[in-house]
Order: sequence, then structure tokens, then C-alpha cells
Amino acid sequence: MSNGGVAYFSAEFGLDESLPIYSGGLGILAGDHIKAAADMNVPLTGVGIFYGNGYFQQRIDEGGSQQHLYPTINPEVSSYPVRLVRDAEGRPLVVDVMIGGRQVYAKAWSVQVGSVTLYLLNADVESNSDADRRLTDTLYPSEQDVRISQEMILGIGGARLLAALGIRPDVWHMNEGHPAFLTLERIRMLSAEGVPFETAREAVKASTVFTTHTPVPAGHDVFSIDMVDRYFGDYYWQLGTDREQVLSLGRAGDAFNMTRLAVSMSSKVNGVSKLHGEVTRELFHRWMPHIPRQDIPVESVTNGIHIGTWLSAGMKELFDRHLPSDWAVRTAEPNVWAAVRDIPHFELWEAHQRAKSEMVRELGLPIASSGGGPLIVGFARRFATYKRALLIFRDLERLAHILGDPQRPVCLVFAGKAHPADDPGQELIRRLVELSREDRFKGSVHIIENYAMDKAKKLVQGVDVWLNTPVKPMEASGTSGQKAAINGVLNCSVLDGWWAEGYNGRNGWAIEGATDGDLEYQSQQDSEALYRLLEEEIIPLFYMRDDRAVPTEWVNLMKESICSIAPVFNTHRMVSDYWHKLYVPTSIRGNRFAADNFEVASRVAAYKKFIRDNWSGVSVRKADILADRSSRIGLNKTAFRAEIGLGAIWHKDVRVEAVGSDGRRGIWKAKLEPVQQLAKGLYVYEGASPDVSINIWKSNVNVRVTPISPDFTTDFEMELAAWGITE
Repeated sequence: MSNGGVAYFSAEFGLDESLPIYSGGLGILAGDHIKAAADMNVPLTGVGIFYGNGYFQQRIDEGGSQQHLYPTINPEVSSYPVRLVRDAEGRPLVVDVMIGGRQVYAKAWSVQVGSVTLYLLNADVESNSDADRRLTDTLYPSEQDVRISQEMILGIGGARLLAALGIRPDVWHMNEGHPAFLTLERIRMLSAEGVPFETAREAVKASTVFTTHTPVPAGHDVFSIDMVDRYFGDYYWQLGTDREQVLSLGRAGDAFNMTRLAVSMSSKVNGVSKLHGEVTRELFHRWMPHIPRQDIPVESVTNGIHIGTWLSAGMKELFDRHLPSDWAVRTAEPNVWAAVRDIPHFELWEAHQRAKSEMVRELGLPIASSGGGPLIVGFARRFATYKRALLIFRDLERLAHILGDPQRPVCLVFAGKAHPADDPGQELIRRLVELSREDRFKGSVHIIENYAMDKAKKLVQGVDVWLNTPVKPMEASGTSGQKAAINGVLNCSVLDGWWAEGYNGRNGWAIEGATDGDLEYQSQQDSEALYRLLEEEIIPLFYMRDDRAVPTEWVNLMKESICSIAPVFNTHRMVSDYWHKLYVPTSIRGNRFAADNFEVASRVAAYKKFIRDNWSGVSVRKADILADRSSRIGLNKTAFRAEIGLGAIWHKDVRVEAVGSDGRRGIWKAKLEPVQQLAKGLYVYEGASPDVSINIWKSNVNVRVTPISPDFTTDFEMELAAWGITE
């Protein structure tokens, strides 16, 4: 990779609680990503927004209602060294973005994280109108007009800022769809240099990576076409094409979808866990219904955490004594963590008890901690309904019995915010407050106000069990459980997100309720499974002590949890995966497409245009499973024969294959080769099944034609396929 490195764009960055420009998991992940890049000397530059008021501070009133406070963030007094970015003459560097027919200006601040610089744009500039100065005040505003304006400042302004600074990235990484307008700005820049739209589009696509974190359609930013016209209308002609071409890049149904734009303009797309990769393919299948979900080109890089940020001081001191001296820079090596098994049980338990006592003290919890008790279960995350904060309260009488046992007391600690526009999420908080005040739960159910990074650290370091109860598969990855695990806290979670990969049967507990049925049935089954785990496994194990009052078997689980989770679910491994799987291939591809005055990009653009213009002439005229199980190509295997009309397209520019279901949610493919030309553009293709054991059913088999090129990243880059039905 050349000196340009990676430009990493995100709407939020969680570096530290003193810089509250994050709301939750996406921002914390982005902060951990750039910290790990700095640790590993990965050439990366971050781009985001400096929010004048940040994400709201939460107060819960007497009635249990969430109040939203927006104190001004002063970059001059942040404990993070935030500096105003200046030009060569020492003046504040200002970029401008045309938004809805008016010029909006933004200045930039910079934060240094080791070798990585994070640039943050802010519209509070004197030359802006009063309304425009407020555009970057709050993170994730509810007003669509402000939201699209912010995303234009982030994507377009961010790209212009890097250009003004002379930074020419090899790879542009979009963390979620919020910054996706950067792809259009990069096309505009190339268009201004005389590069045709289609060529510019291929050059931009070749050097762009997109990470999606949201497994539900409602989680993706969608703007009406009218709104895009209103705000983006001034840009259409500047991209060297017409309005319809620009809109087609992000059009999904009758709206403009930022995730669709990001997918259209990226050569690599990834989800944030293996399961999320599958869910994302299912989600994107709506946009590409003619491509089986198994073939939708989405990779997965499972999220991790920055261990140096989330590890308690006591645990770090313990690891410093027992692990290899350079363990902190070798966190992705399993053998480094093997030494945890040799830490005396008493020492590991004592370190956890100190973290637990500190949490109780620092968070002001009215919990008398003695002899390692009570068992504290933590639940801290965004209060979105699918995360099911109240699942554990489904049977109030049973829960009261579990928590209220004087011999084996249990406490629940909750923390989290609901988005100001999320009324159902706020109702969850109100109901939780109401429950905590009932006599049977007083002293056992506690709520921490204003959840942020400082409080998150204390919770993941100090509770005994980390509870996670989302509706599967709606948790894309989740990382809070990973933060808990490195501190010896045991996970009890639905097998969703990262836990589906991390759970090994010996390092925590899986809530294995229902995987299908309606939401009510799933909740009933999941809550029953959770109660059973608490009653029969978790609580008895926690209170089973040796002669030194140490729960030996519990500590064995803590050791297994650390050894199995720490080396895999950390950001050093994660960034290494991004580097090898996404950044390096994309850098090579992007530079190749841009070389020699965009020779490859131009060729690919012309090829795709030719294919698109002539694809209507491609058809599967006839497709048969050969009854005698023989053909010129294969004997004793199921054979296929198809007549394929290609029109003006050359037969070497397509792949023809029989495709069928394997009966296990997967598909098999059998490549067919041309064996005869019947007429101009009309061919006979034959081939055999890849496996004699496959049970071929006509209803399961089809023949597909797709355009291919050695310059494509995947065989489905053009999102085109022609199908026929076997007879």
C-alpha cells in the first residue's frame, strides 16, 4: 500500500468519555478500530463530525421518563487534545459544501491517537447562517433535513478536507452508510478532471470498502427522492451524467437508501460477524432477487475490542505478572493467553473482587458486597426494543424468588439510553424504573443513569455475569460481552452476533430458547431458558465455594472465557483481518484501475455498458436434466443440457451453470460448457453435477447465466443474472 493509506469515515467515534461524539456500539467500535490501527502502525486517517452538543446526556425523572440534556462540548477544554486544523498560512482550514442550493462551511478539528489522526468537521462557522451553524450540533438528529445535511458534510466535506490536506487515500472505508455521499464527491472530483462518469464510477468503486452493522431494514438511512433532489440537485450535472444515473446508485424502491448507495459503490462489502454476514446477504437479496442470497457478495469480519481500553487496572497488573512481558502487543496469539490457566484461582478471584468493589463504589450502587456476593448480573446497552431489556421480567414472581433468596442473593444492574425519537425504547426505561420500585425488587434491581464509556468500563469490569437477550438474529455483532469477557466476567447470551462464534460450551452460557415462531413465543421460550440457567447452573456455581471462599469451578469458567475469547475477539485481530482481507486487495485493485490514466477503469466501464445494453438479448431457451445420466461431459453423474441465447455477447464473457438447493440452506453449482453453436449467438451448453451423491429434483434445479470478467471482484458485481426453468 502506498503512502495514501486508508481513510476511515464514520458518523461517530468513541475514543473516551471526555469526547462524547458517540452514541453506542458503532462509535465505540470506530474508536477501538483507530486505536488498534495506531497500535499496529496501520496507515489510517479517521474522518468524522465534531458534534457541538454530542449525543444527549440522560436524566431519568421521578416518573421514570428519560430527559435529554445537550450540554455544549468545548473542544478547548476536552481532556483529549483536540486542535483546530489550520492551512499553510495558519488560518483555520475551512471546506464548503453546497447543501440545498446554499453554501455551507465547515471547519475541522483534529485528534491525535498515536500515529493515527482523526479529523472532525463542524459547521459552527461565522460565515454560516444561524441555522446552518447548528447543523452539526447533535448526533443522529431526528429531523431528516438535518440528517441529510450532516451526511453531506461528512461524506462530501470529508472528502474535500482530505483533498485540501493533500491526503490521497488508497482505500476509502465507510463505516456504515452515513458517509456514502463521499463516493459521489469522489466521482465529481474525477469528473472535474475530465474523467467520464462511468470510468470515474469504476475507479471510485475499485478503491472503496463498506462495512454494514445494521441487520434490520429500519436501521438504514433512507431519504425521499424529493429530498435528495432538493439537497443534491446542484451536484447531478457536476458528476458528468444525468439525474437518473446518480439516483440509480442509491435507489431502493421509491426512495434513496444510503446503504444501497454504499453497496453500489464498493468493491468489498462486509458484515461484522459470521451470522451477520448471512443476515446481510438475506437483507440485500431484496435488492437483487435474481441472485440467490448465498451468492450475494458480502464477506464478514467479526468485531473485536481494544483490550487496552477496556481492561481493568487490576486485571492488567495480574496479566503483567503472569503473561509474557510483551502480551499487550501480541493479544491475537492464543498461546500468549494460555498462561491465564496457571494464575492461582485465589489471585484471579481477588482481582475480580477488587474490580467489583470499585464498580459498586464508583457507580454509587447501594449494594453491600461481602464474601464475593451478591451475584451481580449486568445488562447495559442501547434501549431498543429488539434488545429485550425486560425479557428477564416476564415472570415477576419467579424472578422475585430468584433475586430474593437470602442465602444466595442476586442483583440486576441496568444501564442504557433510548434514542430521543424512540418512544417504545423510552417506555422500556420507564417500565424498568417502575419495576425497580416494587417492594419485591427493591435493593435487587438497580438502574445507572447516563450510560457512557466511563460507566461502561466499570460495569464490564465489575459485574459477575453479562446478560444479552436480543431477538435473534437482530444483533449484528455486539462487543460489550467481549469487554466483559477479558475482565473475567462470564457471558450469558442468546446465540446471536459474536457469541454464536465465541461460545464453546465451557466459557459462559447460551440462552437456547426458540429460533422460530412469533416474537411472543420466542420471548416465552427464551425467558424460560434464562430462568432455568440462573436457577440450575449460574447461581449454584457462583455460590459453590472452597475453604478459601473461592468458587473454584466458577473461576475455571473465567479462565476458559479469557483464554478462548481474548485472542480472537480483539481489535488487533480484527484490524489484521481488515488489512489482509479488505484493505490490501482493495488498494491493489484501486491503484490498478487508476493507473495509466484510468485505463482499466475505462475498459471495465465500457465492458459493463456493453453488457448492460445487450443483456436483454440473453436467455435460457431450454434446459434439461438428461434422463440417461450421460452426456459428452460426464458419465454416471446427473447431466444437464441447455440452449443459451447470448445475442451480441461473447460466450467467454458469461458463466453458465446449473444451480440447485442442497436441502441445508446452501446451494450447489455445476458449470456448463459450450459444446455446440446452433446459430449466431445461440449455443448448446452441457455439464454434470459436481457430486454424484446430490439428490437432484427438477423443482430444485435451474440454469443461470451471469456476466464475468477477470476485472470483477465477484461474479455478481454487475448484479445481473438470466435464469431458465428446467423441463
